[in-house]
Amino acid sequence: MKDAQELIRLLDLEKIEENIFRGQNYQAPWKRVFGGQVLAQAIHAAHQTVHPERSIHSMHAYFLLAGDISLPIVYKVDRSRDGGSFTTRRIVAIQKGRPIFITSISFHKKTEGFNHQISMPDVPGPEALQSDIQLIEDLKEKAPKIYQRYNIDRPIEFRPVEFLDPLKPEKSSPNRHVWLKSKGVLGNDIRIHQEVLAYASDYNLLGTAILPHRHLLKGREMFFASLDHAMWFHRPFRVDEWLLYQLDSPSASNARGFTRGNIYNQKGALVASVVQEGLMTIKR
Repeated sequence: MKDAQELIRLLDLEKIEENIFRGQNYQAPWKRVFGGQVLAQAIHAAHQTVHPERSIHSMHAYFLLAGDISLPIVYKVDRSRDGGSFTTRRIVAIQKGRPIFITSISFHKKTEGFNHQISMPDVPGPEALQSDIQLIEDLKEKAPKIYQRYNIDRPIEFRPVEFLDPLKPEKSSPNRHVWLKSKGVLGNDIRIHQEVLAYASDYNLLGTAILPHRHLLKGREMFFASLDHAMWFHRPFRVDEWLLYQLDSPSASNARGFTRGNIYNQKGALVASVVQEGLMTIKR
């Protein structure tokens, strides 16, 4: 996908029955359904059953099976609760009659209350940085196979603060900062921005958890798979404006990496938080 409009079309599910929707897959070069796609499509399915005045404040998801990239995914929405202030939906993604993904999503109407947040980290702004694709341009001649692996068209532009050289897998602390923004202007519907940010949030998490172990990967290939994913939306935002993704991994054990993320806008407002655990194993 070259821009955000392609992503929006991918997320626009076909309604096949009341509370049942069908979505297609991005034909990812790694030949598996991308977890961020399923997260975003599940949110889109839930949005079709909730009044627009209510927006997501949290979601909790589990990836049960690897998705088959050649088959569409069916999303079944359970209207668990419609309360005075909160709405709850449970979504199951199905392929070949089996659940491959489940999530619970909670919606809340706008309500006045207390307001505080942690401070945004002091890092260089996106204007002073190169995109991840620009940073690997010299690999086109030095290491064409590695270049092809990283040079992928995406609807999101990423500008990392800390450059991780693929040719020098050195050990480092499990902390990263990455600016992100959609390629193309989106509308004013907060629901679309939430869907696109959920899609983008699945990038860079396990890549952060592996940082203290990069020096052990020379000549080896890793297998990564998202196991669960939780996300909280705190404040309004736009994905077509720069957002800073601050990531850290407090723990890795038993072939699993655990990573947290805070997402800020350029004014320093904390707009969302993310937590994920994923499988990290060395391919035999």
